[in-house]
Amino acid sequence: MMLFSNCLAQADEKGFKNLFNGKDFTGWTQKGGIAKYAIKDGIIVGTAVKGTPNSFLCTKKHYSDFILEYEYKCDNRLNSGVQIRSNTYAKEVTKKLENGKTRKFPAGRVHGYQVEIDPNKPDRMWSGGIYDEGRRGWLYPGLQGGNDDEAKVAFTKSGQKAYKPNQWNKVRVECKGDSIKTWLNGQARADFKDNLTAKGFIGLQVHGIGNKDELAGAQVQWRNLRIKVLN
Repeated sequence: MMLFSNCLAQADEKGFKNLFNGKDFTGWTQKGGIAKYAIKDGIIVGTAVKGTPNSFLCTKKHYSDFILEYEYKCDNRLNSGVQIRSNTYAKEVTKKLENGKTRKFPAGRVHGYQVEIDPNKPDRMWSGGIYDEGRRGWLYPGLQGGNDDEAKVAFTKSGQKAYKPNQWNKVRVECKGDSIKTWLNGQARADFKDNLTAKGFIGLQVHGIGNKDELAGAQVQWRNLRIKVLN
């Protein structure tokens, strides 16, 4: 497990570039639902809206092998995440997945790996895990990281220790070939191999809330988004 001191050292790594200019959404585009995205004091603020599906603010550029770092703060009633190596199709298509199943993808449906922000279910607390949005569901824990109750309980316990409610949380993601690894506040989280998708955009999710009045206006925020592209 990586120590926090090592993570601090990584902050000085060379080769990182900012994903967000702090002023406007140049290089980004919204996909999926119509949740609201705004900029306040250099921070991206996503606001939940009733009656819309999951919304994603996505980079126009696609990335394959990279190290991604960002910080987020999330309303504890919300579920959210950051898409990596994700895609959409211009028209409806049917694809065969790695598990042998086929799945229909509607035009414009965001799908791909999601680094989870999972504070709204403290008895689960899988923040830093990987959810396969629009495809296979939970990968870590799950299909690639232990699908038994013991593995899920252990992942929850470490997540409860790593996550900081109502504070900024720092995430590091490393994608190299078929390897995907994540850290949350310096604590190792997901670590597995999967080769279903090698390249795609990065997207900031505001999860759909259905028609729940009490969640309308709840927010998730991101700052210090930066990426280092690997050869």
